[in-house]
Amino acid sequence: MADEIHSAAAETAVIKTASKLLNWLIDDALPVWSSKGADRQYGGFYEALELQTGEGCALPKRARVQPRQIYSFIEAARLGWDGPVRELVGGGLDWYLEHYGLEDGLIAAAVAPDGAVTDASFDLYNHSFALFGMSQAAEVLPERKTELLTRSRDMLVMLRSQYGHADRGFREKNPDVAPLCSNPHMHMFEAALALEQIDADGPWLALSNEIAGLAMDCFIDPVNGGLREFFDLDWSPMPDDRGRVMEPGHQFEWAWLLVRWGTLRSDAKALQMARRLYQIGETRGIDTDRQVAIMALNDDFSVRDPLARLWGQTEWIKAAVALAAHSTGIEREAYLQDIVRSSDALFLYFDAAPTGLWKDKLRQDGSLVDEPAPASSFYHIVCAIAELDRFAKTLVPAEN
Repeated sequence: MADEIHSAAAETAVIKTASKLLNWLIDDALPVWSSKGADRQYGGFYEALELQTGEGCALPKRARVQPRQIYSFIEAARLGWDGPVRELVGGGLDWYLEHYGLEDGLIAAAVAPDGAVTDASFDLYNHSFALFGMSQAAEVLPERKTELLTRSRDMLVMLRSQYGHADRGFREKNPDVAPLCSNPHMHMFEAALALEQIDADGPWLALSNEIAGLAMDCFIDPVNGGLREFFDLDWSPMPDDRGRVMEPGHQFEWAWLLVRWGTLRSDAKALQMARRLYQIGETRGIDTDRQVAIMALNDDFSVRDPLARLWGQTEWIKAAVALAAHSTGIEREAYLQDIVRSSDALFLYFDAAPTGLWKDKLRQDGSLVDEPAPASSFYHIVCAIAELDRFAKTLVPAEN
């Protein structure tokens, strides 16, 4: 009976936390980002908003931000927001495809505020988000679904032909330059998992299986179970100091994705590895004084970079949610408690900024860096709130 009471209390705390985050998103953040965050002069979405005025910053617009914002407004609508989603998504998508698209079908890295290309270089990370953004838009713009899925398939063909790795996954440059990176593959994995749900005849299931295998065989250390960031051209860890880097936020983010993939494929190994990644992130990557996920560890789990960025807290939430949904008893209760802990950590970044905005970097001394609120964080925030909201809806609040 005592265990049931504890579990019920933990579930109630999660429900209250989910409601608090959702209310912040709909009442505070979305009114700001749907108005101030959209560039009404030139089109697309601003890179960041000034904390004092809420106005958009005249900065180059990175390719990764545009599809992230498209996703954020789409997910907000799924959460019950009644704002101008089709206008934001359709207009943002058109501007993105027009100004970032290159002749070969790939994506420029950045444009000026007015849309003129300032950096046409290749970045695999940007293409992962191009695929992800198109997958989301295809779902809410049914009249464009065929177009967007065709673009996505064509883009993957180009990536394979120009940047495909001889073993698995993708290279960073052509000709090859080390290091290869796990991070863009993580978001490619996310995009493939989304695309396989709406393009069943496409190459996406095979791609998600390929990246899951690459992660479990190469990215994750076979001895300590931690996920590395940087690799030599044969997918072995970089032989220099970069090969030691393990980011707590990515332990959590990969755990979340491997739970999703492992559940879809009934793969027990993926779920086991996800639990180990979470354990590393939670036991080694959470600063005990600030109670936040820090930026980086070494491969012996010593602290490499104590800075704590906002996005790491959102990935902690997502991983705790995913594993709570696949656990029972004391283990589940621990994950439920971590959902509240990680959400409290996230509010540190919200509460230090004007309504609907956030600060991004928490220093080791507990102070937050005073700088514009980066739009790139919105994707992380919205995704975490959506994952938590879906999970909270499966729980029953305890009776008073």
